[in-house]
Amino acid sequence: MASPRTITIVALSVALGLFFVFMGTIKLTPRLSRDAYNEMKRAYKSYVRALPMLKKMGVSSILLRKSIGALEVACGIVMTLVPGRPKDVANFLLLLLVLAVLFFHQLVGDPLKRYAHALVFGILLTCRLLIARQPEEQPPEKRILSVNGDEQPLINEAAAEKGKMKVS
Repeated sequence: MASPRTITIVALSVALGLFFVFMGTIKLTPRLSRDAYNEMKRAYKSYVRALPMLKKMGVSSILLRKSIGALEVACGIVMTLVPGRPKDVANFLLLLLVLAVLFFHQLVGDPLKRYAHALVFGILLTCRLLIARQPEEQPPEKRILSVNGDEQPLINEAAAEKGKMKVS
């Protein structure tokens, strides 16, 4: 049976991956929701206006929106389908992306309700990354002592030493 840690990581990976595939798709095409797509277009225009440095670098609102959307879709697919280390890389990239989006929202002065989802999903990405990077707990090994043909489990030396008090 899978450990609770594994179940948590898989559940968070799939849920976060599907969310970012959905949000990235909304940024790329109006097929899912024309209203949400138009709202994204408007929001990214305000982000580029608020950061004139982007305009000087030749980054238009369309390029910014489509590049962020494509990165969200790609990382979301990796989070959902690809096993192993690439999930952690995708998780980290999405976390950086969420931080950038939070910066954009603060820059243009959006109210909390406009970026609360980014805060929540940033926290979830952080939790998933922390859980995934923790080492798996190994059960203590059991040693068997054979005495007169009877097998008896040996207590782990560390556990035996744990209960003893040092006297000097």
